Amino acid sequence: MNKHLEQLIELSQIDKEIDAFEPQIEEANLQYDALTATKNGIINEISALKQEIKDEQLKKQKNELHLAELSAKLEENGKKSAEVKTEREMKSLQLEEEIAKEQVAFANEEIERLEKLIDHKQGKIDELEAKAVEIEGNLVTVKADVDVKLAQIDEERKEVFARKQTLVSSMNQKGLSFYQKIRRWAKNTTAVPVRNQACMGCFMAVSDKIYADVIKGEEITTCPHCGRILYLEPTSDALGA
Repeated sequence: MNKHLEQLIELSQIDKEIDAFEPQIEEANLQYDALTATKNGIINEISALKQEIKDEQLKKQKNELHLAELSAKLEENGKKSAEVKTEREMKSLQLEEEIAKEQVAFANEEIERLEKLIDHKQGKIDELEAKAVEIEGNLVTVKADVDVKLAQIDEERKEVFARKQTLVSSMNQKGLSFYQKIRRWAKNTTAVPVRNQACMGCFMAVSDKIYADVIKGEEITTCPHCGRILYLEPTSDALGA
């Protein structure tokens, strides 16, 4: 096989190895990222609950203020009743008192409802904060595991990059530029094998002449349909394909 072709095939395989590290890194970070997202979600939920509690406390304060005003009004009406001179004035005071008592009852019910709601949400906040603390502890453990995995991946990646650097430094620059031009769009299918007389990049059949050139491997042959570099796999039986 042509030396330059061998180098291009080897470079293509090395580039595949390099690109394979990215999903490994993502997988290593997956659990940590998921726990972090869960923790952030809990923090946001706690923040929202605290804001709701503030709003409900403000409503409670307004009802308490209104209750104090009603109580003062009932006390004032009690004093006025001693000074009532006519039945009409008496009925008017009684009506005001009934309305005030209804409003007092409603205000007390609303205050009780808000207090229960505040207690319930505070309880939920306490649960969420405990859960956040637990997740924080898990994050420390997971981060340590992730760091070990990433360090191993980094070592492996350095070795592959070193192999690539050694190979690239010995390659013909014209051939390297040709390879890089195809790789920009073909990615990890820059150099592909021919199987059953078809390009494994675009899966289109190639002519007998192209196939014969690929079998010989004396020159760099590209697919006439997609432009990828073609080669015959060492284990393939070219004559029986």
